[in-house]
Amino acid sequence: MNSIDLHNRTAIVTGAARGLGLAIASRLRLSGASIAAWDLPDSGLGDSVESMRRNAESPGRIAGFSTDIADSASVAGAMEATLGEFPSVDILINNAGISGPNHPLWEYPPDDWRRVIEVNLLGSFNVTRAVVPNMIARGYGRIVNIASVAGKDGNPNASAYSASKAGLINMTKSLGKELAGTGVLVNCVTPAAVRTPLFEQMSEEHVAYMLSKIPLQRFGEPEEIAALVAWLASEECSFSTGAAFDLSGGRATY
Repeated sequence: MNSIDLHNRTAIVTGAARGLGLAIASRLRLSGASIAAWDLPDSGLGDSVESMRRNAESPGRIAGFSTDIADSASVAGAMEATLGEFPSVDILINNAGISGPNHPLWEYPPDDWRRVIEVNLLGSFNVTRAVVPNMIARGYGRIVNIASVAGKDGNPNASAYSASKAGLINMTKSLGKELAGTGVLVNCVTPAAVRTPLFEQMSEEHVAYMLSKIPLQRFGEPEEIAALVAWLASEECSFSTGAAFDLSGGRATY
């Protein structure tokens, strides 16, 4: 593992109980960061936090906070609790998300479509809105949004997910420009499919479609995404904001 110095930094990681969020939280903590792990009450967050806490190689502190990012009141409560546990928030990883079911747009249940947007896009807005003032006041911050190559290409039978991630990419670009000069940098990563529990929400046909689009002919590994996120969350990332970084196994064409 390459050495990235995140000592004396505190990171909020949403969706930290499992999958990509767990891998990111673990990697940031191995690099020295303290972790505020946010996830739903029934996500198994407590077990994941205890598992990470037992890792003696990780120097950073860790605490879990039950949060529904689609609920602004829940986010406000989690932010207050986080600042009660940690003196500041230096890093935000907007990772929490859902895939939603797979249907053609004209057959997509409206409530499911709306829920995907509420979690993936509005949820990231809620968390970012809560965190940014603290970063501006301190003159430092790193925000990394976990988008998807689907937000660039648009996956068939996944219009809600694709639209939510396209929105997240452009939220990154807008916010990066708004915060330029404040010391707060905002970037996103756009992975191709990464084998995580999110696959459980998708049809086998959709999973096969995603694999067929990757020239390297394999899915990404959570640790590969976490490695790039760790660099984007560091002081060494100093001249990039509003950018999208591909991790697509060769799929992305722009």
